[in-house]
Amino acid sequence: SLIGAYADFRLPWGEAAGRFGEFPAVLGENFTQSKCVPEPRAIVSVTAKQLPGYGGNLEAACDDVKHYIGMGFRVVVLAGDERRANALRDMFFQRNLSTRLLKAIDGEVAPGEAAVAVGALSGGFEYVQSRLAVLTDAQMLSPGLRKARRKKKLPSDRKKLESYADLKVGDLVVHEYHGIGRFAGIVKMKVDGIEKDYVKICYAGSDTLYVPATQLDLVSKYIGAGGEDRPVRLSRMGGTDWTRTKTRAKAAAKEMAGELIQLYAERKRRPGHAFAPDSPWQAEFEDAFGWPETDDQLRAIADIKRDMESSVPMDRLLCGDVGYGKTEVALRAVMKCVLDGYQAAILVPTTVLAQQHYQTAMQRFFGYPIKIELLSRFRTPAQVRATKQGIGDGSVDIVIGTHALLQKDIHFKKLGLLVVDEEQRFGVTHKERLKEMSRNVDVLTLSATPIPRTLNMAMSGLRDMSTLEEPPQDRIPVQTFVMEHDWGVVADAIRREVQRGGQVYYLHNRVENIDRTAFRISEMLPEVSVTVAHGKMDEQQLSAAMESVAAGETQVLVCTTIIETGIDIPNVNTLIIEDADQLGLAQLHQIRGRVGRSNRRAAAYLTYRKDKVLTEIAEKRLSALREFAEFNAGFRIAMRDLEIRGAGNLLGAEQSGHLIDVGYDMYLQLLEEAVLEERGETVEKRAECAADLAVSANIPELYVPSPEQRMDLYRRIALIRTEADDLTDELIDRFGDPPSSVNALVHVALLRGEATRAGIIDISQKSGFLRFVLGEFDMERVSALYALPEYRGKVKIEAGTEKPCLSFKMQTGKRVIETARAFVAAWAATGTEG
Repeated sequence: SLIGAYADFRLPWGEAAGRFGEFPAVLGENFTQSKCVPEPRAIVSVTAKQLPGYGGNLEAACDDVKHYIGMGFRVVVLAGDERRANALRDMFFQRNLSTRLLKAIDGEVAPGEAAVAVGALSGGFEYVQSRLAVLTDAQMLSPGLRKARRKKKLPSDRKKLESYADLKVGDLVVHEYHGIGRFAGIVKMKVDGIEKDYVKICYAGSDTLYVPATQLDLVSKYIGAGGEDRPVRLSRMGGTDWTRTKTRAKAAAKEMAGELIQLYAERKRRPGHAFAPDSPWQAEFEDAFGWPETDDQLRAIADIKRDMESSVPMDRLLCGDVGYGKTEVALRAVMKCVLDGYQAAILVPTTVLAQQHYQTAMQRFFGYPIKIELLSRFRTPAQVRATKQGIGDGSVDIVIGTHALLQKDIHFKKLGLLVVDEEQRFGVTHKERLKEMSRNVDVLTLSATPIPRTLNMAMSGLRDMSTLEEPPQDRIPVQTFVMEHDWGVVADAIRREVQRGGQVYYLHNRVENIDRTAFRISEMLPEVSVTVAHGKMDEQQLSAAMESVAAGETQVLVCTTIIETGIDIPNVNTLIIEDADQLGLAQLHQIRGRVGRSNRRAAAYLTYRKDKVLTEIAEKRLSALREFAEFNAGFRIAMRDLEIRGAGNLLGAEQSGHLIDVGYDMYLQLLEEAVLEERGETVEKRAECAADLAVSANIPELYVPSPEQRMDLYRRIALIRTEADDLTDELIDRFGDPPSSVNALVHVALLRGEATRAGIIDISQKSGFLRFVLGEFDMERVSALYALPEYRGKVKIEAGTEKPCLSFKMQTGKRVIETARAFVAAWAATGTEG
């Protein structure tokens, strides 16, 4: 009877599809594209904004709710349950905000009213035209509700970079043994009655490979040399093509490694200056810093000082997102250099940044007998002559300059340290001159988005690298919107920022009509003060404009990309960019870093012309920037830039062909191994042992709902070699106590690592037996194993197999993984005794 009552709801597919045609269809898409199929009858533009987390800053959250109410918005705050809803209501009440409790999530809320309701969403949003804002308790309270956990340092800073190459369905991947295929997602399959997760990879033809999630370390994302828009040939499974391709790439990597090692060995052989340990003045200078250092800053400072105190010239890359305190770390190194009687040079790409660094240095070194000079196009010929003379006779201790610092007629008397800010902004000729300048000098390179070649060197272990991953205290991520340019939304954004006492950067990157744009903003908002700044202004005009912004007299600065690097005005917290699709990804990330430098929530509007069809590359750029709005996005942006632009310019024509064939990750792995071999160091053995056991080893969706996060965790767990404490702590902290299937996954990874070291290349389970395939057969070791009471009469040598194999009958009731690990330990011990 129940089936009969609902039978009308079940229709054949053809009839159902026909019924759908009776209703209007709406396609939700972020970008207006001509490639929509079918062509839409009409395009409706709905301005919706995604709201980011407040980082536990409740004052900022309440300020925003008050602002929404003042603007006549209907505000709904969602709480996970009734208890949290009441707690939120009390919190608002304590901050003079009256809210009412909605009994149903679809209840009526009047304009200019705020209400709390029980419900759940992944994040908040705002509809401008509908005057509706929805916030969530998780978004407002997240870090405050969680126990602070001390960050543990990963084995190496390079591993931090590798963890950002996250996979999505449809991406090209490289399997170490089978080559390039297309990632088709994680699928669940039952094997021997046990449900397991497998990674599905599609190859040329109809070939499909299912890789156990426990062996995801063998799979990496393909990043080629031509960018994502270049077609890549998929490999065929079972052939010898991939092996030949890999062998050729390995030989090429070995050749390149030899050249690189020679280059770096020559640098190491050159005698450098070993700076003295810290003096009391150094400690006094560091104590005068007005903010608490992050753990990452302290670690980077210690790394740099250790390098400087060594007689080998330093070559260190300091990577940290915009606003993470790279300048302070560099200034401490500069102080150490000057206190030892040497000169320091800070090389920056733009005049405005040189001016900013000069002012920062003057403030930080105030009260010390240190002479600081500036070299840029804003200096008069007389000032330039005096500075050059001071550099030559040693009377100038610190010089900060642009490309002017690289002129042939500049000769330092005693240069000890060269700091290069944003290396990617310098051309090839400048870099050649840099090499000449830094022959026996300590070099510190600062970068927010490391360029591919620099990234390559750091990831290949040829250059020392320190990373700043920890944001300064009370910093909130920048809210990023990608949208068509709309003067109404622009005016609303400017008005909103000015009303809360803040300032705005409006980036218009065409000098010829920048004044017209500034006039239009003044006409729209007559109550707002507007100033223009661009690179073609003379020193007095530009300095006056920047000083006006710094003093708070200018509320909107209409400017070009001159603000890209280093400008630090904490009160500017809204950024609007015209024609954002014309700018590069790393450049957009840099410019976005000019706002959000205080504990206020900042917003960046990346706009493109109305009705403009974006190129695929531009769309990917803007999507990536919105996707990576959170802290520490610099590395991810560099990797995505590498995918979009391609890695062909990394290595020159000869090497890039091999990189296309095997992909960036695989080439990098081959290069790293070749470098270690050339140095005479041992190459860490990968966990080549496969382990296929009848145990439930997976990450349940209930434990980690996000497929991307599960993918990343599968890969990281598969890479475990010797111990898993750090990763287990992280799992507990992020997702709670892991279920038994996740613990089993970790133990399988540890088993694979132990088995590889013991010379076992495969472990499988069948009909109550465990099979161990050996790399090499040794009868003495087998005899030693037989002599152990627990294995006497229970281990047999299998005949007729391609590789030597031992099988062991399991005892009933014994756990599979524990039994396998005990066997591996016993086999390893026989080798040690031998």
